[in-house]
Amino acid sequence: MYAWLFRRLPGPLWARVLIAAVVLAGIVVVLFGWVFPAIAPHLPFDDAPVGAAAVTAPPR
Repeated sequence: MYAWLFRRLPGPLWARVLIAAVVLAGIVVVLFGWVFPAIAPHLPFDDAPVGAAAVTAPPR
C-alpha cells in the first residue's frame, strides 16, 4: 500500500520523499493537535491512581 502511494506521488525521487515527509508531518500535527485531545476524555487512562496501593497498605 505504501509503495503504491509513493509511486503515485508526482516528481523525481527527492520530490516524492519531500512530499511524503510533509504529508507525514501534517498527519502527526493533526493527530496531536486535534484527534488525540478530542478522544483523551473517553480513554480509561485516568481511572487508576498511581501509587494508591502503597498509600492504602498498612505499615509494617
